[in-house]
This record gives sequence, structure tokens and C-alpha cells, in this order.
Amino acid sequence: MRNLGSAAALAERAVRLLPRPGRQRPLGHLPHRVTVVLISVAGLIAVAAIAIGVALRVTPMQTVTVAGQVIKVGATAPWLSTSGPGEVDLFGQSLPTVVDFAGPVRPKLALTQISIDSELANFAQETSARSATQRLGSQLDDGWTQYFGWEAAIAGLIALVLTGAVAGWRRLPAKSTVWLLVAGLVLTELVNIGAIVFAAGSARTALGQVRSLNQLVGSDPAPVQRQVQRHGRPLPGYQAVVIGDSTASGAGLPPVSRPSRADKACGRSADSYAADLAGANNWKVLNLACNSATIRRGLLGAQRKHGMRMPPQLGTAVRARDASVVIVSVGADDLQWSAIVGFCAAAPQCDDRASTAFFQQKLAAFSRDYFQLLTQLAALPGRPRVIVNGYYDPFGSDLACVAGHGLSSEKVTILSSRLATLNKVLATGAREFGYLSVQPSFAGHQLCSPQPYVQGPGGPAPFHPTELGQLEIALADQVALASQPGTQARDGHAGSAQHL
Repeated sequence: MRNLGSAAALAERAVRLLPRPGRQRPLGHLPHRVTVVLISVAGLIAVAAIAIGVALRVTPMQTVTVAGQVIKVGATAPWLSTSGPGEVDLFGQSLPTVVDFAGPVRPKLALTQISIDSELANFAQETSARSATQRLGSQLDDGWTQYFGWEAAIAGLIALVLTGAVAGWRRLPAKSTVWLLVAGLVLTELVNIGAIVFAAGSARTALGQVRSLNQLVGSDPAPVQRQVQRHGRPLPGYQAVVIGDSTASGAGLPPVSRPSRADKACGRSADSYAADLAGANNWKVLNLACNSATIRRGLLGAQRKHGMRMPPQLGTAVRARDASVVIVSVGADDLQWSAIVGFCAAAPQCDDRASTAFFQQKLAAFSRDYFQLLTQLAALPGRPRVIVNGYYDPFGSDLACVAGHGLSSEKVTILSSRLATLNKVLATGAREFGYLSVQPSFAGHQLCSPQPYVQGPGGPAPFHPTELGQLEIALADQVALASQPGTQARDGHAGSAQHL
């Protein structure tokens, strides 16, 4: 009330200096001066609201560094609710935080650089070593404070511009203009300080207690070190490991020779790109990929397939301590891509609200799990080179072979756009962790082409790679390995792309 009273006094002082009209007409029963003062205060409050709203949008996010990791700290746009989650920008996807914050203005965090070093485990997930996790909360608190320092300055500048524009429009004399500028600036900063004390103060407390990024994004599978202890003795002699879904297992293609029960259950093929890389480089490659595998049920957690319990792929990969290359193909089953394609084919259109919301929900959940997977890959013994494979686009310009299956060119455009969104998340995550990102291209060999690299709708595994498609993926991985130093496999011979 004292702040508002000060602002009202300033407004009244400004009103006294305004040119007096020749004739006064009271508004209702209120005295004319009181009416003008109230209108002026309301106008100044509107200026303050506009200035603060714009400042929250244009104030640059503040950069903080924790354990070699770069995070940007800012604020969301104002909400109408009095409390709720903040935002975390994870691999280009805006996700709500698990932690709630009081007030209409809440923190927004963006991960911009993640370095793989000895402190990464402490940074990404809470462990017994507290130093890095305690610094995380402290640095986020500092970044939040710095952000509002800049925001207050920018809001004040905008308030001066707005009140100055009003003074110019009214052609006020210099003295009245000065008082109007002072009133607008003071009221804006008083409102801003009140918001900071209420909203930013509570957010500072919440951010100061954050001990892990998983605490914010809500992802917390078992650490990979526990998987090592749980899943048995070492597996020596392997130069590379492949983990992932049916694209990596080679669904629909001839099985491996003398397959185990797990090989049969997971659909692992002798024509998978894992087998191609093994032959080209004279490597022993451990292919752990399994049909229908997701990050939670397959890579980081156990998966049930045809009555068998498949142990977590990453838990088994940890045992291959000699491997210097780990290749990851994952994401389609996390998003339930086959269901998305099936619905798109059956529905009149693919971009209705229900299907779009379903896709966004699945993509957000995948982004959280993907962050956890990338974090645990960084903890693999021996620090192997990691390759994250994107997904090929199976659709070309010729759709004659799928015309009878409900897929029009308009629907295919939407499906290709959503697949590109998934690939962007995969590539962004790999880049931020310092991993290799590979994007296989089936251009000229897509569905309905004379020599397709994709199994058609009538194939054993529709839309999955053919033998030539698997070879194309292996070639893309081989080129990526050859382009980076330090990719020679231990106890093996690093091949060149020409071997394929």
C-alpha cells in the first residue's frame, strides 16, 4: 500500500503540472482531480504491465556452468495461475518441470552444452558425491537472480519509452514530461520488485534445492553401474556393440546363423547393419537390438518378448568392456510410430488435434528418457565412441504401391514432418553430449522405387530396411567413424567406407 501511495503521489504531482483545461467536468460524483489521478495511475499500471511483460520476453537468458555443463536460465511468459511448473528446453523440446513454482512467472532452463567428463554423473543424477549437485542448485539460483537484474533494467527502459511516447503525443511541457517519466519508471520498478519478491523469491528457494537435472525433468531409471553388477560376467573380445529397436535388429530379414532364443525372440538378422559392419571391419559385433524395444523397456529396462525376459541392453553392453564403438538406434517404438502410421492411414486426415497431441505427448516423454540414456552412455567403461542413428525417410514422391493403403501425398507429408522432428531431437541430443549423429538417406530408393531400400506394405516387416537398406545404414555409420579421429576399434581393424 505504501508503494501504491507513493506512485499515486507522483501521479498527482504530474497531473498538477499538466495544462489545465478551460472547463472542468467532474466524472460522476468524484472530484475531477481524484478522477484524473485514478485514470493516470491506471494508465501507469498498464504501462508497467506492458513493460514487464515485454521485458520477460526479450531479456536474454543467463548462462551458468556446472561441472563443465552449460545451462541457460530465464523466465517463462507470465501465467494466469498462481503456481505451476516451469519449463526445461531439452533437445529443442519444451518440457514442464516436475518441480512446481509459486507465482505467475516461473523459471525456464535450456541445456545448451553437455561435456562428457568425470563430473557428468554427479551433474545429471544425484549420487553420493554432493559437490557438483550442490553447485547445481547454487548456480541456478545465481542465474535466476542475474536474469531478474537484467529484466528489471529492461522493464524500466521500456517504461521510459512508453511514458515518453505518451508525453510526446500529449505535447506536455518539459517539467510535466519529467514527472511523468519518473512516475512511470517508479511504478514499473515497484511492481517488478513485488513480483520478484513473490515469484522470483520462491523460485530461488526451489532452484537452490535442486540437486539433479533428473529432479527437474522427472526421469530416474537405475544407474548403469547397478546394471553392471546385476547382469553378470564380462563379455570380452567385442569391438562394437549395437543397441536399439527393430531397425537395428534387422526385422523381416533372414535370421542369424545358429540363433539363440534371444536372437529368435528379438528378430536379429544376419543382414543387419551390425553384421555388415562386422564383416567390413573384421570386427566382432555384439548386436543387442530387439524388435519393439524402447528406452524404458529394452535399453535401460528389461523387455518381455515372446515369453522371454530380455535384460536391459545397456546393462549387457557394459559387460563388453573391449568395445570402442556403441551404435544406438531408438525412438520409433517410444513414439509408437507404427500406431501413428496406422492411424494416419485409416483416418481422413493425420494432423487433427487428437493425433497431434498424442505425438507431442510421446515426443516429450521420449525426450526425458533419451536424456537419461545419453547420460548413462557417458558412464560406459572405457569411454567408447557413441553413434546415434537417425531414421531414414521411407516415403518418396512415387506412392503408387501404397495408394490402396490409405496413404495420400498429404498424409505422407505430415508423417515425414513428424519423422523429421524425431530426427531433430535425436541429432540435437547427440550433438549436445558430443556424440556422433548419423542420418541415413534412402533418397532414390524409397518405397515404390525400382530398387527400394524399404520393405513394402506386403513385406515381412513393412517400412523396415531391406538388405540393401541395412547396408546403406552401415555405410553411413562407417563414413561417420572414418571422419572422426580415435575411432579405431580395440583389438580389431578399423575399416574404411570402401570396404562396404
